[in-house]
Amino acid sequence: MISNNNSSCSQQTKFNLVQVKGTWIRQSDQFQLAEGKLSDAKIYENKSEHGVSWTVVSPVVFTYRVIQCKNILDPTNDTLLWGHLGEEELKHTLSNCKPPKRFVVIDENVNKLYGSQVSQYFKARGVVYKILPLPTTEENKCMELVTKILEEVHEFGIDRRSEPIVAIGGGVCLDVVGLAASLYRRRTPYIRVPTTLLSYIDASVGAKTGVNFAGGKNKLGSYVPPVAAFLDCSFFQTLPPRQISNGMAEMLKMALMKHRGLFELMETEGRKLLHTKLQVCKTRPEQEDSATAIIRIAIETMLEELAPNLWEDDLDRLVDFGHLISPELEMRILPALLHGEAVNIDMSFMVYVAVQKGLLTVDEKNRIIQCMLSLELPVWHQDCTLELVQKSLKERLKHSAGSLRMPLPTGLGTAEIFHGMIGDGILCQAHKKWTDELSSSGDK
Repeated sequence: MISNNNSSCSQQTKFNLVQVKGTWIRQSDQFQLAEGKLSDAKIYENKSEHGVSWTVVSPVVFTYRVIQCKNILDPTNDTLLWGHLGEEELKHTLSNCKPPKRFVVIDENVNKLYGSQVSQYFKARGVVYKILPLPTTEENKCMELVTKILEEVHEFGIDRRSEPIVAIGGGVCLDVVGLAASLYRRRTPYIRVPTTLLSYIDASVGAKTGVNFAGGKNKLGSYVPPVAAFLDCSFFQTLPPRQISNGMAEMLKMALMKHRGLFELMETEGRKLLHTKLQVCKTRPEQEDSATAIIRIAIETMLEELAPNLWEDDLDRLVDFGHLISPELEMRILPALLHGEAVNIDMSFMVYVAVQKGLLTVDEKNRIIQCMLSLELPVWHQDCTLELVQKSLKERLKHSAGSLRMPLPTGLGTAEIFHGMIGDGILCQAHKKWTDELSSSGDK
């Protein structure tokens, strides 16, 4: 192709890439000289009077599994060991005579509850394994923790393609291990086993990894999904009620953004599910119970939003609702608020902004706030000042390509992303009403 640019001529040729007997060969569309394995990658060669340049277009495809299962630590259950493999991969792996190896990072509190079962599982399966318990809290979410994991992995020794690192714990554990795995040998597969509700429906099903840095939440990280996430809700039985509420905030986020049915389910059944810790209680086998439904819809809606935009090339993201103010608030008063609690305070304020902008009715606002309170979530905090709100939105503007990209509810289960900066008048009025009406609810 010939094109003119500023009075200079350039010629562009597109090349396909074909692998023949182990060697990649570039071929133009006009001259297909050999047959072999065709890559999705393309090379575009531009020749001009200034020389030659090449543009490489190489699609990166990740395939990962999100599997709900029961009794994952039962030695007769294959999921933890082989659930990440497809049928053909499993046949190939099982034909190997050497025993499998697994390096496991487990949150130290989870280790006290389940560590012996994890050990018994791998012993019963003849696995060579090492378990590394770590204090994976938000305060410790740093590169030092990542380095500790990498040093231990290096000493233990694993095959960087066939022996995935296993992370068992809450969101911090999954994030930190994911970052370590993405760095070791430039990318080592890893498996996520979430043990909190929040990580079950949020951190475990996406691609993001990260640690806190320079006082900012998740300032260092990567976009590398696990090969699999194994979801077993029986872990919820040992969680305190506050941790169940914490996870329900992320569920409510998805309900408000895109699923009225989920909101209505949480509105009517949420409090009961909180106190039963979302354990399945089926009276009619053919009918989906409310615990199963609420978890399924939350995961499905989350995957719908994450899968087309794993690398966040598009900064317009509905899942950012509740995440404009909460990072600053959460880090400022760490460890006073859990992540989901900070998110809920953010959402609560944004509901008032939506009312002030005429997007929600007062009745819809009242239903949302009442639902939050029924889930025992904080709806206001004294440290979420107007100044903090304004600072957070300015930071958002700075790091979102000059556009605010603020998701706001426009009804129960519908939303829109707004790009312009919200006027100080609206923010001030919304903050005043929010404080006047909800400050008596107290803060955690």
